Amino acid sequence: MADRRLTGATPWLRVLVVYALARVATTLLIALSSALAPAEGRHGQDPSMLDYIAGWDAAWYREIALNGYPSQLPVDESGNVQENAWAFMPIYPWLARGIALIWPGAGVGSDDVWAVANAWAVAAALISLVAGFFACWAVYVLLEHALDAQRALWGTAFVAAGPLALLFQVAYAEALFLAIAMWALVALSREAWWWLYPASILLAFVRPGELALPLTIALYGIWRILNRRARPIARREVVHILGTGAVGTIAGFAWPAIVNRVTGSASAYFDTELAWRAGWIPGGADAFVPGEGWLAGARVWAGLWGIPQWAGYALLAVIVAAAVLLFLAPGVRALGIETRLWSASYLVYAALVLFPQSSTFRLLLPIAPLVAGALAAPRLLRSSRIMMLIVFAALQFWWIHAMYGYGNTYYLVP
Repeated sequence: MADRRLTGATPWLRVLVVYALARVATTLLIALSSALAPAEGRHGQDPSMLDYIAGWDAAWYREIALNGYPSQLPVDESGNVQENAWAFMPIYPWLARGIALIWPGAGVGSDDVWAVANAWAVAAALISLVAGFFACWAVYVLLEHALDAQRALWGTAFVAAGPLALLFQVAYAEALFLAIAMWALVALSREAWWWLYPASILLAFVRPGELALPLTIALYGIWRILNRRARPIARREVVHILGTGAVGTIAGFAWPAIVNRVTGSASAYFDTELAWRAGWIPGGADAFVPGEGWLAGARVWAGLWGIPQWAGYALLAVIVAAAVLLFLAPGVRALGIETRLWSASYLVYAALVLFPQSSTFRLLLPIAPLVAGALAAPRLLRSSRIMMLIVFAALQFWWIHAMYGYGNTYYLVP
């Protein structure tokens, strides 16, 4: 009965109610994790909400906001590039810094470093909170277009309260990226082409992964051409498909070019990204080869788990097969073409550039609408969907407590 009352409300209000309830649940899980945090955990006993907000990669974003990017890449005694701020893009940290300027004691010229740092963390969390709502609203719009209002609302709840829902409340750029990407898909579904140009540029400077958007647009163009008898494609649409695809591709390679230019190194960006793999791969990573990260990851995890390398490769093959078969599932096929093409494009991007480690689940958040929509598409009993939310809450607590409550080993990095 409650979900029927919600589906009768204004769409954004439906999403807001669901999203607000999800944020309350996540906040309670954070409080529980804090109460159970051990002394040897990353933040010690009884960490504060601010510790969770500003933990891990959030510290890099804060460094960018307060001190900018280094003009020279940091290297070790052997000349190997070390982890540095260039791995993170500027829109999110700088936007948070701009908002933090209105915080008492954190304005321009403030010499209270901790006041500025804390104000930035609060502003960054606020951005994630608001962006998360807009991301969920866009997911609802996409799902309602393919399903009905009730199932779309459940799918949105699965995203808002999913295992990675903490990302809507901490100083990570994922929520902002998801919001822009999902509204770009809404624009694509409505063929509101002019919105895709600024969306592509913004995405390119929020976090890596923007190149999945021009690939999505290209695949959408091919799909339109193949279905032109049922749905004719106009010349202006072809122009926009080519134009938005070109802008998105150029924007996607802009950040690496900027990094290389500022630091004076032709391989600065890739060297920086490889530095984050060095701690995982014995002997470090020598060069970036598309797709090689997963093969290296199969070897690394096989070693960590004490299984033969062939078993690691076999597991990788199973993961690849599962990703492909996912798109053949009835629930996925019921979703809109835009959601499916985006998810396929993002998975291709992930297959080419990612190294599988503990952050991989977070980096796959952009395909959450596909998974949530697939779960919501079947006409299940409400009790079954409630049970899914309970399972998601358990997984969410595991993620929060393992990565933030403990977070004391290199393979517990969110």
